Amino acid sequence: MDGRRLGVAQTVIDLNADLGEGFGRWTLTDDQALLSVVTSANVACGFHAGDPTTMRRVCGWAAERGVRIGAQVSYRDLAGFGRRAMDVPPEELADEVAYQIGALEVFARAAGAGVAYVKPHGALYNRVVADAEQAAAVVAGVLRAGAVCGGPLPVLGLPGSELLRAAEAAGLPVVAEAFADRAYTAAGTLVSRREPGAVVHDPEAVLARAVGMARDGRVTALTGETVAVRARSLCVHGDTPGAAALAGRLREALGAAGVGVAAFV
Repeated sequence: MDGRRLGVAQTVIDLNADLGEGFGRWTLTDDQALLSVVTSANVACGFHAGDPTTMRRVCGWAAERGVRIGAQVSYRDLAGFGRRAMDVPPEELADEVAYQIGALEVFARAAGAGVAYVKPHGALYNRVVADAEQAAAVVAGVLRAGAVCGGPLPVLGLPGSELLRAAEAAGLPVVAEAFADRAYTAAGTLVSRREPGAVVHDPEAVLARAVGMARDGRVTALTGETVAVRARSLCVHGDTPGAAALAGRLREALGAAGVGVAAFV
Protein backbone atom coordinates (compact mmCIF):
# COMPACT_ATOMS: atom_id res chain seq x y z
CA MET A 1 0.00 0.00 0.00
CA ASP A 2 1.24 3.44 -0.91
CA GLY A 3 0.65 6.55 1.11
CA ARG A 4 -3.12 6.58 0.69
CA ARG A 5 -6.25 8.39 1.77
CA LEU A 6 -8.61 6.86 4.27
CA GLY A 7 -12.19 8.07 4.05
CA VAL A 8 -12.41 11.46 2.38
CA ALA A 9 -9.83 13.82 3.74
CA GLN A 10 -7.27 12.24 6.01
CA THR A 11 -3.94 10.81 4.90
CA VAL A 12 -2.77 7.92 7.08
CA ILE A 13 0.80 6.84 7.71
CA ASP A 14 2.59 4.31 9.89
CA LEU A 15 5.47 5.34 12.16
CA ASN A 16 8.25 2.79 12.50
CA ALA A 17 11.47 2.84 14.51
CA ASP A 18 14.47 0.55 14.95
CA LEU A 19 14.33 -0.92 18.45
CA GLY A 20 16.09 -3.48 20.62
CA GLU A 21 19.46 -2.33 19.33
CA GLY A 22 21.38 -3.19 22.46
CA PHE A 23 23.43 -6.20 23.50
CA GLY A 24 23.91 -7.56 27.00
CA ARG A 25 24.50 -4.62 29.37
CA TRP A 26 24.92 -2.17 26.48
CA THR A 27 21.80 -0.25 25.45
CA LEU A 28 21.27 2.14 22.56
CA THR A 29 17.58 2.77 21.98
CA ASP A 30 15.00 4.03 24.48
CA ASP A 31 12.64 1.21 23.63
CA GLN A 32 9.84 1.83 26.11
CA ALA A 33 9.60 5.53 25.33
CA LEU A 34 9.60 4.95 21.56
CA LEU A 35 6.96 2.24 21.89
CA SER A 36 4.60 4.80 23.37
CA VAL A 37 4.76 6.76 20.09
CA VAL A 38 5.41 4.47 17.11
CA THR A 39 2.97 2.03 15.54
CA SER A 40 5.54 -0.46 14.20
CA ALA A 41 8.74 -1.69 15.86
CA ASN A 42 11.66 -2.97 13.79
CA VAL A 43 13.26 -5.29 16.34
CA ALA A 44 16.93 -6.24 15.97
CA CYS A 45 17.27 -10.03 15.69
CA GLY A 46 20.79 -10.57 17.01
CA PHE A 47 22.90 -10.22 13.86
CA HIS A 48 23.67 -6.48 14.04
CA ALA A 49 22.35 -5.87 17.56
CA GLY A 50 19.98 -7.43 20.05
CA ASP A 51 20.12 -10.59 22.12
CA PRO A 52 17.47 -13.06 23.30
CA THR A 53 16.60 -11.16 26.49
CA THR A 54 16.38 -7.82 24.68
CA MET A 55 14.22 -9.37 21.97
CA ARG A 56 11.89 -10.88 24.58
CA ARG A 57 11.53 -7.61 26.48
CA VAL A 58 10.88 -5.48 23.41
CA CYS A 59 8.32 -7.95 22.06
CA GLY A 60 6.54 -7.93 25.41
CA TRP A 61 6.44 -4.15 25.60
CA ALA A 62 5.29 -3.88 21.98
CA ALA A 63 2.51 -6.41 22.47
CA GLU A 64 1.29 -4.59 25.59
CA ARG A 65 1.00 -1.35 23.63
CA GLY A 66 -0.49 -2.84 20.47
CA VAL A 67 2.60 -1.97 18.41
CA ARG A 68 3.27 -4.23 15.43
CA ILE A 69 6.46 -6.30 15.69
CA GLY A 70 8.77 -6.42 12.67
CA ALA A 71 11.93 -8.46 12.16
CA GLN A 72 14.86 -6.14 11.43
CA VAL A 73 17.14 -8.55 9.59
CA SER A 74 20.79 -7.84 8.87
CA TYR A 75 24.08 -9.17 7.64
CA ARG A 76 25.94 -11.07 10.38
CA ASP A 77 27.92 -8.02 11.56
CA LEU A 78 27.59 -7.43 15.29
CA ALA A 79 30.89 -5.57 15.54
CA GLY A 80 30.01 -3.19 12.70
CA PHE A 81 26.36 -2.69 13.69
CA GLY A 82 25.32 -4.18 10.36
CA ARG A 83 26.62 -1.20 8.43
CA ARG A 84 29.59 -2.86 6.71
CA ALA A 85 29.22 -4.13 3.16
CA MET A 86 29.41 -7.93 2.97
CA ASP A 87 29.22 -10.47 0.16
CA VAL A 88 27.08 -13.33 1.43
CA PRO A 89 26.16 -16.18 -0.94
CA PRO A 90 22.44 -15.95 -1.78
CA GLU A 91 21.45 -19.32 -0.32
CA GLU A 92 23.31 -18.56 2.90
CA LEU A 93 21.73 -15.11 3.12
CA ALA A 94 18.25 -16.57 2.63
CA ASP A 95 18.87 -19.01 5.48
CA GLU A 96 20.19 -16.26 7.76
CA VAL A 97 17.17 -14.06 7.05
CA ALA A 98 14.80 -16.95 7.84
CA TYR A 99 16.81 -17.75 10.99
CA GLN A 100 16.49 -14.19 12.30
CA ILE A 101 12.77 -14.01 11.63
CA GLY A 102 12.23 -17.37 13.31
CA ALA A 103 14.16 -16.32 16.39
CA LEU A 104 12.05 -13.19 16.80
CA GLU A 105 8.84 -15.11 16.16
CA VAL A 106 9.49 -17.22 19.28
CA PHE A 107 9.53 -14.15 21.51
CA ALA A 108 6.70 -12.39 19.66
CA ARG A 109 4.46 -15.43 20.13
CA ALA A 110 5.44 -15.72 23.78
CA ALA A 111 4.21 -12.14 24.16
CA GLY A 112 0.88 -13.01 22.57
CA ALA A 113 1.66 -11.47 19.20
CA GLY A 114 3.73 -12.51 16.19
CA VAL A 115 6.15 -11.13 13.61
CA ALA A 116 4.02 -8.91 11.37
CA TYR A 117 6.54 -7.80 8.73
CA VAL A 118 10.23 -7.79 7.76
CA LYS A 119 12.62 -4.90 7.17
CA PRO A 120 16.34 -5.17 6.31
CA HIS A 121 18.84 -3.08 8.26
CA GLY A 122 21.89 -1.02 7.40
CA ALA A 123 24.17 -2.32 4.68
CA LEU A 124 21.68 -5.01 3.71
CA TYR A 125 18.92 -2.42 3.32
CA ASN A 126 21.10 -0.33 1.05
CA ARG A 127 22.36 -3.34 -0.91
CA VAL A 128 18.92 -4.63 -1.84
CA VAL A 129 17.88 -1.28 -3.27
CA ALA A 130 19.85 -2.07 -6.45
CA ASP A 131 21.21 -5.64 -6.10
CA ALA A 132 18.60 -7.99 -7.55
CA GLU A 133 20.41 -11.16 -6.45
CA GLN A 134 20.69 -10.13 -2.81
CA ALA A 135 17.11 -8.84 -2.89
CA ALA A 136 15.89 -12.20 -4.17
CA ALA A 137 17.81 -13.93 -1.37
CA VAL A 138 16.13 -11.77 1.27
CA VAL A 139 12.73 -12.56 -0.24
CA ALA A 140 13.56 -16.27 -0.27
CA GLY A 141 14.34 -16.06 3.44
CA VAL A 142 11.07 -14.26 4.14
CA LEU A 143 9.17 -16.95 2.24
CA ARG A 144 10.87 -19.70 4.24
CA ALA A 145 9.96 -18.04 7.51
CA GLY A 146 6.36 -17.47 6.43
CA ALA A 147 5.60 -21.14 7.06
CA VAL A 148 5.98 -20.60 10.81
CA CYS A 149 4.67 -17.03 10.93
CA GLY A 150 1.12 -17.68 9.83
CA GLY A 151 1.51 -16.83 6.16
CA PRO A 152 3.20 -14.35 3.81
CA LEU A 153 4.95 -11.52 5.65
CA PRO A 154 4.88 -7.97 4.30
CA VAL A 155 8.26 -6.52 3.33
CA LEU A 156 9.11 -2.93 4.25
CA GLY A 157 11.59 -1.11 2.02
CA LEU A 158 12.50 1.80 -0.21
CA PRO A 159 10.07 2.65 -3.04
CA GLY A 160 11.35 1.47 -6.41
CA SER A 161 13.89 -0.89 -4.86
CA GLU A 162 14.82 -4.32 -6.17
CA LEU A 163 13.70 -5.67 -2.80
CA LEU A 164 10.11 -4.51 -3.22
CA ARG A 165 10.06 -5.64 -6.85
CA ALA A 166 11.24 -9.13 -5.86
CA ALA A 167 8.82 -9.32 -2.94
CA GLU A 168 5.87 -8.28 -5.08
CA ALA A 169 6.83 -10.78 -7.78
CA ALA A 170 6.89 -13.50 -5.11
CA GLY A 171 3.40 -12.58 -3.95
CA LEU A 172 4.43 -10.90 -0.72
CA PRO A 173 2.72 -7.69 0.43
CA VAL A 174 5.03 -4.71 0.03
CA VAL A 175 5.13 -1.50 2.06
CA ALA A 176 7.03 1.55 0.83
CA GLU A 177 8.72 3.65 3.49
CA ALA A 178 10.29 7.07 3.78
CA PHE A 179 12.85 8.47 6.23
CA ALA A 180 12.18 11.62 8.21
CA ASP A 181 15.80 12.10 9.27
CA ARG A 182 17.78 10.96 6.22
CA ALA A 183 18.82 13.00 3.19
CA TYR A 184 17.68 11.91 -0.27
CA THR A 185 19.41 11.94 -3.64
CA ALA A 186 17.70 13.36 -6.72
CA ALA A 187 17.02 9.73 -7.75
CA GLY A 188 14.96 9.09 -4.58
CA THR A 189 17.56 6.93 -2.83
CA LEU A 190 19.17 7.65 0.53
CA VAL A 191 22.41 9.61 0.65
CA SER A 192 25.20 7.35 1.90
CA ARG A 193 26.08 7.81 5.57
CA ARG A 194 29.65 8.31 4.40
CA GLU A 195 28.61 11.58 2.74
CA PRO A 196 28.23 14.94 4.54
CA GLY A 197 24.62 15.82 5.27
CA ALA A 198 23.36 12.23 5.05
CA VAL A 199 21.57 12.52 8.40
CA VAL A 200 19.23 15.43 9.14
CA HIS A 201 19.92 16.61 12.70
CA ASP A 202 17.77 19.76 12.91
CA PRO A 203 14.50 18.70 14.64
CA GLU A 204 12.46 21.40 12.86
CA ALA A 205 13.74 20.22 9.49
CA VAL A 206 12.89 16.61 10.38
CA LEU A 207 9.32 17.60 11.29
CA ALA A 208 8.83 19.66 8.13
CA ARG A 209 10.22 16.88 5.93
CA ALA A 210 8.04 14.26 7.61
CA VAL A 211 4.87 16.27 7.05
CA GLY A 212 5.87 17.00 3.46
CA MET A 213 6.41 13.32 2.70
CA ALA A 214 3.32 12.05 4.52
CA ARG A 215 0.86 14.70 3.37
CA ASP A 216 2.25 15.92 0.07
CA GLY A 217 4.30 12.95 -1.12
CA ARG A 218 7.49 14.88 -1.73
CA VAL A 219 10.81 15.87 -0.18
CA THR A 220 13.70 18.11 -1.15
CA ALA A 221 16.85 16.24 -2.17
CA LEU A 222 20.24 17.15 -0.73
CA THR A 223 21.07 18.80 -4.06
CA GLY A 224 17.86 20.86 -4.12
CA GLU A 225 15.56 18.89 -6.41
CA THR A 226 11.98 18.03 -5.44
CA VAL A 227 11.65 14.25 -5.17
CA ALA A 228 8.36 12.33 -5.21
CA VAL A 229 8.02 10.05 -2.19
CA ARG A 230 4.97 7.82 -1.94
CA ALA A 231 5.16 5.90 1.31
CA ARG A 232 2.84 4.13 3.75
CA SER A 233 5.39 4.08 6.58
CA LEU A 234 7.71 6.72 7.97
CA CYS A 235 10.92 5.75 9.79
CA VAL A 236 12.44 7.54 12.77
CA HIS A 237 15.84 6.17 13.75
CA GLY A 238 15.84 4.96 17.33
CA ASP A 239 19.59 5.50 17.76
CA THR A 240 19.32 9.26 17.15
CA PRO A 241 19.89 11.26 20.38
CA GLY A 242 16.50 12.34 21.74
CA ALA A 243 14.70 10.00 19.33
CA ALA A 244 11.69 9.38 21.57
CA ALA A 245 11.01 13.08 22.15
CA LEU A 246 11.46 13.79 18.45
CA ALA A 247 9.10 10.96 17.53
CA GLY A 248 6.48 12.41 19.89
CA ARG A 249 6.80 15.84 18.29
CA LEU A 250 6.65 14.25 14.86
CA ARG A 251 3.39 12.48 15.68
CA GLU A 252 1.92 15.75 16.95
CA ALA A 253 3.03 17.58 13.81
CA LEU A 254 1.45 14.95 11.59
CA GLY A 255 -1.83 15.21 13.47
CA ALA A 256 -1.81 19.01 13.20
CA ALA A 257 -1.31 18.63 9.44
CA GLY A 258 -4.31 16.32 9.11
CA VAL A 259 -2.29 13.12 8.86
CA GLY A 260 -3.52 10.14 10.84
CA VAL A 261 -1.06 7.61 12.31
CA ALA A 262 -1.86 3.90 12.12
CA ALA A 263 0.00 0.65 11.56
CA PHE A 264 -0.06 -0.73 8.01
CA VAL A 265 -0.89 -4.27 9.22
